[in-house]
Amino acid sequence: MDRGPAGRSVDLELMRTPPPKERADAARNRVKVLEAAAAMFARHGVESVSMDAVAAAAGVGKGTLFRRFGDKAGLAVALLDERERELQDAILSGPSPLGPGGRGEAVPPAERLHAFADAYLDYVLEHLSLVRMSETASPGARYRIGAYGFWHRHVTILLDQIVADGDALAHALLAVLSAEHLTAMIENVGAERTRAAVRALFDVAGS
Repeated sequence: MDRGPAGRSVDLELMRTPPPKERADAARNRVKVLEAAAAMFARHGVESVSMDAVAAAAGVGKGTLFRRFGDKAGLAVALLDERERELQDAILSGPSPLGPGGRGEAVPPAERLHAFADAYLDYVLEHLSLVRMSETASPGARYRIGAYGFWHRHVTILLDQIVADGDALAHALLAVLSAEHLTAMIENVGAERTRAAVRALFDVAGS
């Protein structure tokens, strides 16, 4: 049964990545670690930076770092969380066509689908190494990341207004947006042709 736009929006809101809840001292340490990691990853590349080096730069114990983030993939996920929440907020309540727009504004689902593809590409290409690490840390890691459920639900909601079986098609479209796949495409055809190909695929799906 179609619950209508309001019901679907509530479903999507419930899937939004929540901000961490933590003590003030833990929050301060978290900020120090993430700032240090972001600076070192940008300067030296993700693969060249060790967890020990991040702990030293942040001024926290190695045990604290490993207990909090587990490994470098967990650190990557934490670094991406804030950017993901910004994109989720824009989808839920931002201006059209990425967001729903103002009250009474009817935005065609195809336009929102195209806007999502552009915005997600901007996000993932800016943080490609980190996203790739978070998605490939273990088999199926991409699909256990909470944000994937949000992206899939959003794309499904839009596709259900255009085609039959939007759920399956949403998985197929998101597959081409995986960091591993995008990395391979960029290495073979370059970033601009990769972006154009993804946009063309979303155009076909939304037509």
